[in-house]
Amino acid sequence: MAGSIDRVRAALRNAAHDDTIVTFPASTRTAAEAAAAVGCAVAQIAKSLVFRTGERPVLVIASGTNRVDTAKVASLVGSPVERPDVRWVRDVTGFAIGGVSPVGHLTPPVVLVDQDLAALDPIWAAAGAPNTVFRTRFADLLTLSGGRVADIAE
Repeated sequence: MAGSIDRVRAALRNAAHDDTIVTFPASTRTAAEAAAAVGCAVAQIAKSLVFRTGERPVLVIASGTNRVDTAKVASLVGSPVERPDVRWVRDVTGFAIGGVSPVGHLTPPVVLVDQDLAALDPIWAAAGAPNTVFRTRFADLLTLSGGRVADIAE
C-alpha cells in the first residue's frame, strides 16, 4: 500500500497542495467509516467510484451520501458504463477498492465530480489505502483530479 499512498502524496505535492494525508488504525473503506474516523458528516467524504467504458476508466467522485446514477454517468461520457471487477480496478488505477484516490492513477481516467460536493468544506478523500484519507476543498479537488462538475446523483 505504501506505493499507492506515495503516488497520492506525490500528486498532492506536484499540485502544490498541502500533504494532508491522515492514516487511521481502523478502516476508512466506506464513507460512513471514513466520516466516523475523521469526525465529519458522511456527505463530506468524497468517495471515488471506478466505472469502465470499454478499456477506459471513468472515475466518479461523489458525496458520501449520494448514490451514483449510472445512466447519468453514461450520458455524460457518451457511452455505456459498467462496474468493473476488483482486479481490473487495481490493474488500471493502481488502487485497491476502498482506497481509490481521486489522484495518482496509473491510467488517467475520465473524471466526473459530484456537484453536491461544492457546498461542503472541507472534503475528505481516500489517499491510496483503505485506512488513509486527505483533506481538501472543492476547487482543489477539481484541479487535482482534472475532473468536471456533474450532476451524477440518483
